Amino acid sequence: MTIPAAGYPRAAARSPRVQLTESTDSTNADVIEGVRDAPGLWPHLSVLVTTDQRAGRGRLDRSWVAPPGTALAVSTLVRVPDLPVSARGWIPLAAGAALVRAVRGQLGSSGHEAVLKWPNDVLLDGAKLCGILAEVVPSHPDCVVIGTGINTRMSQAELPVQTATSFLAAGIDVDDDRLIADYLDALDRYLADLAATGGDATVAGLHADVAKNCATVGKRVTVSLPDGTSLDGEATGIDADGRLVVDSGGDPIAVSAGDVVHVR
Repeated sequence: MTIPAAGYPRAAARSPRVQLTESTDSTNADVIEGVRDAPGLWPHLSVLVTTDQRAGRGRLDRSWVAPPGTALAVSTLVRVPDLPVSARGWIPLAAGAALVRAVRGQLGSSGHEAVLKWPNDVLLDGAKLCGILAEVVPSHPDCVVIGTGINTRMSQAELPVQTATSFLAAGIDVDDDRLIADYLDALDRYLADLAATGGDATVAGLHADVAKNCATVGKRVTVSLPDGTSLDGEATGIDADGRLVVDSGGDPIAVSAGDVVHVR
């Protein structure tokens, strides 16, 4: 599906700038470049959308590529000058929680289930539907670009791995405009509440929302850590800083970054 001629009016009602592009290498890179060149033209909650991203990136610098028209790439600029630096690790978690809300808005009474996989993947019926990558804009430390990749109309044969899914593969007719609008609305609310509490995710309610929607908690997991080592154990919770707490048989370990595999 290409971008509709009418654009995304619901999303435009929630964002001061919704820019559409038929094709690009990376929406995150485009927004970062735009903010560098003309920061005043990119207010808080500005969005760039395409259905044909050619060289997207995920966490751990993995590539994220989908056949044209089968996925949404949405990059959102958030400005967070009132959010303490110490609390900004909650931004991608807030994006994940917001996207879970938006996806659930598409499911109705279908019986499908959307949950969060720590830190910010969205799973549909246990398979990956959405991924998120947040990046600080160089020389603009209060500007963060949150890129989301959402498998919308990818057929079963087009899915990149067996652990992925799409709305189409699940038999769900997705409304792209409503999906983006609901995501922006929830994301903005989470970040505003977080800033209003001085970055206290517990008081803001964000910690509770992330924890209750996170399917990783209670699972046996293997976490591949940035230093090349791995950690095996049970994910027992999410701490006040948004870190995943893993019990590997000794003292619980709080993980701030890593690639998590749910052990089936």
